[in-house]
Amino acid sequence: MILRALSGRARFLYDKMFFMKEFTIYTDGSSRGNPGPGGWAAITLKGKEVKELGGREEHTTNNRMELKAAIEGLKAVPAGSKVHVIADSEYVVKGITLWIKGWIAKNWRTAAKKPVLNQDLWQELLKVAEGKSIEWKVVLGHSGVAQNERADVIATSFADNVLIELRVK
Repeated sequence: MILRALSGRARFLYDKMFFMKEFTIYTDGSSRGNPGPGGWAAITLKGKEVKELGGREEHTTNNRMELKAAIEGLKAVPAGSKVHVIADSEYVVKGITLWIKGWIAKNWRTAAKKPVLNQDLWQELLKVAEGKSIEWKVVLGHSGVAQNERADVIATSFADNVLIELRVK
């Protein structure tokens, strides 16, 4: 079969052209008081399509909202997708790309043998990431990246319980 003959760059291009849907997701989380009321935001982009998502929790932390943003953003894209997740949270990006394998190997314990904080959300993030090809990237918050700035506005609006219009186009 021809697909088996394709490898490397040729296979990537074939998959991209015929199968994979490609998305970019910008995420942000916010909490007031840490812990306190919090909000999360995810902006999914596919070509010219934009979908903004957001939510609120009454008593949470900033890290939980950062994780929730990534989870909800990934839930919004189908399995088999190629996804670029762009977050201003080193906690999320380093956690999912560097630390999580060690946590799992140590039965969800840190190097200091303490329970991993937010284990429930890390496990949920692993689950929603299954079947997707994901590239994680950290951007500096409040550095002028338009979609990251918009995600911050959405997340803080939800944390402050302020009505905000979410765009879908």
